[in-house]
Amino acid sequence: MKLIQITDLHLVTPGETLFGLDPLVRLTACLKDVEDHHGDADAIVVTGDLTHDGEIAAYEALAKAISGLTPPVHLMLGNHDRREAFRAAFGDAHFDAGFVQKSVDLDGSRLILLDTLKEGAVEGELCPARLGWLERQLAGAGENGALVFAHHPPFRLHMPALDRVRLGEAEEFARIANQAGNVRHILAGHVHRPVSGSWRGIPFNALRSTNQQTALVFEDRFVNSHEPPAYAVIFVDVDGVVVHFHDFLDETAGPKSGSQTSVDQSDSA
Repeated sequence: MKLIQITDLHLVTPGETLFGLDPLVRLTACLKDVEDHHGDADAIVVTGDLTHDGEIAAYEALAKAISGLTPPVHLMLGNHDRREAFRAAFGDAHFDAGFVQKSVDLDGSRLILLDTLKEGAVEGELCPARLGWLERQLAGAGENGALVFAHHPPFRLHMPALDRVRLGEAEEFARIANQAGNVRHILAGHVHRPVSGSWRGIPFNALRSTNQQTALVFEDRFVNSHEPPAYAVIFVDVDGVVVHFHDFLDETAGPKSGSQTSVDQSDSA
């Protein structure tokens, strides 16, 4: 199974900019790169902060941007999103019991897409209803296991400013995941950083936004940066989960279609 993870679009009203960047232009470039090189993906998962201020016009622009993609797209919400504005643009199809959450079974694996939005707050939340839903979805995944997508990471990054606004119910999440024993990987957004590791024995990754990034500052302060935007290409099979990060605006990142040159690189690795 091949998946694409995109996160933290921070779309604004079309024509406006954010931190001196045009989020819609960058998203359009991201989606074109995905379509050109990964149209065979089984799914695209967008892990939240679809918009910056929850404007309906921004959600409508997103709906238009993803309408022509070949792989199916699954949308999630982050702390910058607003459920009712999202509903106004996308309808009720993404909702389950009042939350934008769902499970997707693909190629023998289950993707669990959590709604960690706590309206009016930067940190994330899994209320008792959502924790119960997660527990049931993991039980249904069985021995094949599940990949859990969440905007807010439950794990610490040792970056105090980001750790203060992670998922509030991290311990409850860990209890459910460890009792189920079948969470293969956690894939998060929110932090605007390329990070990987393991937490409570579960591998995880987070990645950069398609717009602005968070600078690598190990102090209790937020610092924006203009590091390259990226998306992740994820391969899942019986042997494991492999995550690649791609800086899609970097012209030096690799050959483009139609301009590939064969080179013997046996001595370069």
